[in-house]
Amino acid sequence: MAKLMSLLLQLVLVILFTPSLCCPEDQKQALLHFKASFLNATAYSAYSSSLFESWNSSSDCCQWERVYCTSPFGSKTVNSLHLSSIVDGNTEEPRVLSFTIFTPLFRIRSLTVLDLSFSRIQGGELLGDSLANLTKLVDLDLGGNSFHGNIPKEIGNMTKLQQLSLSGNNFFGEIPPSFLNLKELETLDLSYNPLSMEIPIDIGNLSKINTLDFSYNKLTGTIPSSIQKLTKLETLSLENNLLTGTIPSSIQKLTKLERLSLENNLLTGTIPSSIQKLTKLTNLWLENNKLTGDIPSCLFNMKGLMYLFLGGNNLIWNNNTKIVPKVMLYGLSMKSCGLAGAIPDWISTQKTLWNLDLSENQLEGMFPLWLAEMNLYNLVLSDNNLKGSLPPSLFNNTNLGVLSLSRNNFYGELPSNIGNASELTALMLNGNNFSGKVPESIASIFELQLLDLSNNSFSGNTFPNFSFIQDLQIIDFSSNEFSGEIPTNFSQGTRILSLGKNHFSGRLSGNLSYMSELEYLDIHDNKITDKLPHFICQISTLQILNLQNNSLQGSIPDCISNLASLRILDLSSNHLVGEIPAKFRNLVGMIETPDDFSYFADINITYIGFEIKINDLILNWKRSKQGLSFNNLKNYSLLDLSMNQLSGEIPASLGSLKALKLLNISHNNLFGRVLASLGDLENLESLDLSHNNLSGSIPQSLAKLQQLTVLDVSNNKLTGKIPVGRQMDTMNDPNFYANNSRLCGMQIRMPCLEYLSPTKPPKVESKETWFSWEGVGIGYAVGFFVAVGNLYLIGYFVPTKPPNHRRQQRRQRI
Repeated sequence: MAKLMSLLLQLVLVILFTPSLCCPEDQKQALLHFKASFLNATAYSAYSSSLFESWNSSSDCCQWERVYCTSPFGSKTVNSLHLSSIVDGNTEEPRVLSFTIFTPLFRIRSLTVLDLSFSRIQGGELLGDSLANLTKLVDLDLGGNSFHGNIPKEIGNMTKLQQLSLSGNNFFGEIPPSFLNLKELETLDLSYNPLSMEIPIDIGNLSKINTLDFSYNKLTGTIPSSIQKLTKLETLSLENNLLTGTIPSSIQKLTKLERLSLENNLLTGTIPSSIQKLTKLTNLWLENNKLTGDIPSCLFNMKGLMYLFLGGNNLIWNNNTKIVPKVMLYGLSMKSCGLAGAIPDWISTQKTLWNLDLSENQLEGMFPLWLAEMNLYNLVLSDNNLKGSLPPSLFNNTNLGVLSLSRNNFYGELPSNIGNASELTALMLNGNNFSGKVPESIASIFELQLLDLSNNSFSGNTFPNFSFIQDLQIIDFSSNEFSGEIPTNFSQGTRILSLGKNHFSGRLSGNLSYMSELEYLDIHDNKITDKLPHFICQISTLQILNLQNNSLQGSIPDCISNLASLRILDLSSNHLVGEIPAKFRNLVGMIETPDDFSYFADINITYIGFEIKINDLILNWKRSKQGLSFNNLKNYSLLDLSMNQLSGEIPASLGSLKALKLLNISHNNLFGRVLASLGDLENLESLDLSHNNLSGSIPQSLAKLQQLTVLDVSNNKLTGKIPVGRQMDTMNDPNFYANNSRLCGMQIRMPCLEYLSPTKPPKVESKETWFSWEGVGIGYAVGFFVAVGNLYLIGYFVPTKPPNHRRQQRRQRI
């Protein structure tokens, strides 16, 4: 009976308290309001709908996915919302979600944890007011969204916060001083924002901080000395800012520090030797600053150190130093640290090493066998003076992921077993003296993404079949001695293909059109013949097409205008005929550059610890052959059709290509006038119309081109006055106007009669002056003849008769 009574009592208690164990109705309604707005904004996509399938009005919201409530032993309230990545990352729509969709969530005042990271939230004007309601928050993560504006100062009133992440947004301005009120804060992540100004001078007041990440901003000033007060700090990440000054020696007081990242700033001075007192330090990243002085050898005695990155400074390694390292490193960068002679053999003691960068030094000698047999993942020895052939054992390393030996003096054929390095993702052997054929086995490296063999002496007219390497995106075989037809056995996903300056001949193969993601095609300085094929127009992704200095014939196909992404087109030094297509006006990529435009945005050209250098694009830039940096190509739009046999008039449509920085149509057979619409090319820096049959005057509209630094109209049939004003006043090299019909102007020191000027309408005053003098001349002539006539009539002026006048009169009488 007692047992039965106990069960009945428990049942009564459950019945009585069940209502209080459900989440409050107002909180449920707030969540349902958010769900409805969110699904409406995402068009009820399958991904979004599946996330909130459990959210319905008939169930307890504490049982919903991503919703957490307080312990069931009291009145239930929602205290945690984990709504990270609630938008499908594989779709483009919607690109962003309005912050107003999320405002119902901020009415749940009981929240202690709110995670809205990576949810594509845009806005932020109401963020401060909304956060003011959540005074109980302990953990707030708004990272990876599109919030903008100043960081809300109201966050400083959330004094219970322990974890705060605002990383990966568009917050700008300063770090609010109110943040110094967050005395309980343990993690502060403001990375990947355009924050400027200085780090708060009293940052040391956040005494409980163990992780401080201000990386990838635009912070200026020095590292505050108060940072020494953060004695619980384990991670200090200030990399990729604009910080100046020195590394404070007081940093030694951060005895719990494990990671110190200061790379990619403007720090000066020396590496303080006191840094060796940081006995728990595992990561020391000081790359790419302006540090000077000797590299302290004591760094190699820090037993716990695992990653040491010192490259890209003005530091000097004492080559006479003999060290026996106590460290066991995983990563070492001593790029441009003055290393000379042979590769230091003490590196062979680092059995755990997987990332080694000794580039941009003065290392000499052969490739050490001991180095070839280390199981490295990244090996970068570019820009040294190393020589000899490569040991085959180097490619037996199945861990090798990145190998950069660019710009050394290596020679000989590549080992036939190169394909054994099956995990290689980037292979850069450019700028050496390698020769022979490319080994067939290289096509079995299925992880390869970048292959650069340029600037060597490789030869042969057959190539390995790369078409099965699906991830191979960047291929550079330029400046070698390859021959035969243009190879096309590359992956459909190829995005950069550079084959220039070889001995390729014959026609372009239609297989090029199968490379449906090709963005950069460079085949300059070869012996390509036949017409420019129409299938080129099918590669809709093309942004750069360089076919200069070949033997292409025929006309430029109109379908080139279908290449809406094309920004650089170089067809110079061929045998092209016909007219310049008027449809060039459809080349959208040459009309305007979107604000978010960037070349090859998805290509990761930064591998762990170093940045890959892709060869410059060689073009005729401002009357000389120059290389345009790959990283800056997004800033250029160029059209070069020079050194052909093009005829006809300059199409007016060229004036619509307003993004052009260079327009070169020189050395052709063009005739007609120089169109005034060329003055609309507002970004133009170089205009070359020389060596044609252009006539008429130079339009005054060219004076509007404020960026113009080179104008060449020489060797035409131009007449009239050269325009003046603005930029035209600086175009004063007489050679750029030479060999025309009747040009005049201050630029060539040839004075003009005003009536010869076609560029300025005649002034009223001058016209009146001219007619006044004309009237004087006519009046003088008329007055002269009238006066002489009057004198003659009155007998004052009698013409003299010849001597035989009387004799002739007599003869007439007889």
